[in-house]
Amino acid sequence: MYTHRELTDKALQAKLEKALKGTTTVGMVFKDFAVLAADRRATSGFFISHKKAKKILKVDDHVATTISGYVGDAQWLVDQLRYYAVLYKTENNTSISIKSLANVASVIMFQNRPLLIAHVLIGGVDAGGPALFSVDWLGSITREKYTATGSGSPFAVSILESSYSEELEKEEAVKLAVKAVRAALRRDPGSGEGVDVVVVSKEGYEEIGGEDIKL
Repeated sequence: MYTHRELTDKALQAKLEKALKGTTTVGMVFKDFAVLAADRRATSGFFISHKKAKKILKVDDHVATTISGYVGDAQWLVDQLRYYAVLYKTENNTSISIKSLANVASVIMFQNRPLLIAHVLIGGVDAGGPALFSVDWLGSITREKYTATGSGSPFAVSILESSYSEELEKEEAVKLAVKAVRAALRRDPGSGEGVDVVVVSKEGYEEIGGEDIKL
């Protein structure tokens, strides 16, 4: 026999184990821009449920987020961030800062723990320059120069640590992001189906297909 709390803990653990079996997302910031990259495979346990999943979502012209965890949870969170970004711009006649948006995500995740299972990287460019934040499913928030999430993250991070430099130009940065995700694609069964890349700079939001990048 199990108590209600024990059953809840077991159900949560099972949900977490299932959610953390797939995905590779990468985020990096440089002098004038931010780069986000992700694979396209969506999994349900060991079943490949989608081969063209969109894991980098636009929040506003100056900021984007990667998503991992439960798709519905993550998409709901991104909708909340879009709402707050529009509300802030309407009330203040200027775009919300990346840090403030990350703080909003952190509060939402903390208030909804442990029911909301998602991990997001929020990156972009605001008045203070490029910025990247990681917010996990407990609401923990960290500012990063480069990082990765998902089951393929150990493989991606190994590439980033060996080659990252804040001085990289846009073309070199995009190639590094693609190389990092591709490393996970080759070794992590939860990641696959190609790479999507987004560059956010003062010029705006740009989507790049990873298949077009030759390393």
